[in-house]
Amino acid sequence: MSKSKIETKHKKSSQTKILKGRLDISRSGMGFVIVEGSETDVMVKPHNFGKAFHGDTVRVQVDKETGAGKRSEGIVIDVAERKQTEFIGTLEVNKNVAFFIAASEKPVPDFYIATEKLNGAVDGSRVVARLVRWDKNDKKPQGEIVNILSAKNESDMAMKEILIDAGFPLSFEEAVLKEANSLSPKITREEEKKRKDCRDILTFTIDPADAKDFDDALSIRNLDNGNYEIGIHIADVSHFVKTDSILDKAAYARATSVYLPDRVNPMLPEKISNELCSLRPNEDKYTFSVILQITNRGEIKHKWIGRTLIHSNHRFTYEEVQEIIETQDGLHDKPVLLLNGLAQGFRQERFKNGAINFSSQEVRFKLAEDGTPLGIVIKESKEAHQLVEEFMLLANRTVAEYVSKIKSNKEPIPFPYRIHDTPSEEKLLPFAAFARKFGYTFDMKNELEVATSFNKLLKEVKGKPEQHVLEQLGIRTMAKAVYTSANIGHYGLGFENYCHFTSPIRRYPDVMVHRIVQECLDKDLKIDKKMEEKCKHCSDRERGAMEAERAGNKYKQVEYMKQFLGEDFEAIISGVSAFGFWAETAEHKCEGLVSVRDLNEFDDFRLD
Repeated sequence: MSKSKIETKHKKSSQTKILKGRLDISRSGMGFVIVEGSETDVMVKPHNFGKAFHGDTVRVQVDKETGAGKRSEGIVIDVAERKQTEFIGTLEVNKNVAFFIAASEKPVPDFYIATEKLNGAVDGSRVVARLVRWDKNDKKPQGEIVNILSAKNESDMAMKEILIDAGFPLSFEEAVLKEANSLSPKITREEEKKRKDCRDILTFTIDPADAKDFDDALSIRNLDNGNYEIGIHIADVSHFVKTDSILDKAAYARATSVYLPDRVNPMLPEKISNELCSLRPNEDKYTFSVILQITNRGEIKHKWIGRTLIHSNHRFTYEEVQEIIETQDGLHDKPVLLLNGLAQGFRQERFKNGAINFSSQEVRFKLAEDGTPLGIVIKESKEAHQLVEEFMLLANRTVAEYVSKIKSNKEPIPFPYRIHDTPSEEKLLPFAAFARKFGYTFDMKNELEVATSFNKLLKEVKGKPEQHVLEQLGIRTMAKAVYTSANIGHYGLGFENYCHFTSPIRRYPDVMVHRIVQECLDKDLKIDKKMEEKCKHCSDRERGAMEAERAGNKYKQVEYMKQFLGEDFEAIISGVSAFGFWAETAEHKCEGLVSVRDLNEFDDFRLD
């Protein structure tokens, strides 16, 4: 979609100040462009929004300068990036004219819908409309109906609203699907010559039972020198998704797949995620691999990174691998047990070097065919999960270390590192004071001691009533991990260099990493001057996905708990405020607010 521009009657001069930022429209209808790095934002009146919607990244021309610390006024002159292209609302049809009216807290103009773009919708239909274009001289944007919502299935409608409100389209445009469907899985002679052939080596995947997009596999073989060759093989998405292609632009806009309780909203069309790139058993596949020579003590003697061909021999579920670990028996038991032994060694070494062992409890839902929740299961991280996790961490770290040594004109090359800053003292001090009330001490002399104290606390608190609240508060003291080209290391993992390489089917930064690594290997670097902008976009989309996933889980929890209205449950207080407290049920991890006004029968309620 081309960028939208508007004409202004203000002539640009050498003194014209144009800033870039995110447009935030308040409930009153006034807009504010939030400019990164600036202490003040730029106020924009509704008639100066141009063709921008709430959340769009825009360029704003500052029209009125004000004094230091005061708000300037401006006019939106250009939409650099749309946050949202699909909206939920109602269709109004009058004779041969149709308009879409968005159901949004923020002002959204009505869309004109051409008759051939109704796609079966009729007057009064609850629909999803996609913005198609908004030309310079058009008063209203043009749209098309892409989904008709059924009032009979409230849960389905709620999940779709969650995705759209977070800025994730429900479907791919026809041009994207056409490009995906034109791609061939055939292994060509030309590609065979370029790649290391690993198809004769024992290889398998380990994934959840309901997974369809297998983007990583492990291979193992014994070497004559007594060492092991371990291959960490990742789906070669960049072989199919070329830079600046229609597919690439669609993937970048989403930047991540979104996992809701009853569906996956994929970053890439299913033709790619579940077919071409999925490392399914008994199929030859294109992969990008990290191959390591490792001793039986876990020492890494040699590293190799490059494009490969693999043939997965088996598709394991986590449950199957866990059973092999616990019983020491099963299909491919020796290689599985060997990999697990190495993984546990890597894990212990990480914690010794300052990694923090946070393990928040995740909920999963047992669902009926119509999406109705039948039960809630607390997901446990067992050794089978840790086996995969440790080798993925190792691959990510190996790739980041390799790229960190590459220079262009004696400068580090732009690269999407995954960084995690150290926790601030401002957040640590109240947490340490709170932990002391339960008898836990906290050493804050240096970063390593902080990590050691966290791990000691997390180990000692296991199984105790205060476990959940301390784990959650501990996580909140941490900085958020983000993507950036400014590498400061990953505090939580204890790594100096780290990136995301292992999930390109569902994360766009991994696709960028694959491309840059191949450029380094080919000695054909293309310096990306927009890398930091791309990193910020991916971090923003990741936050949006996490918020959508939390909202989806909350909705399903409420839906599930409706059947227990009036019943009592054992719960743990998970948060306190002046107007009440939050309590989380011990069995289902469902959280709700208990208001102060509902505490009349209790003698005392104090907020310390």
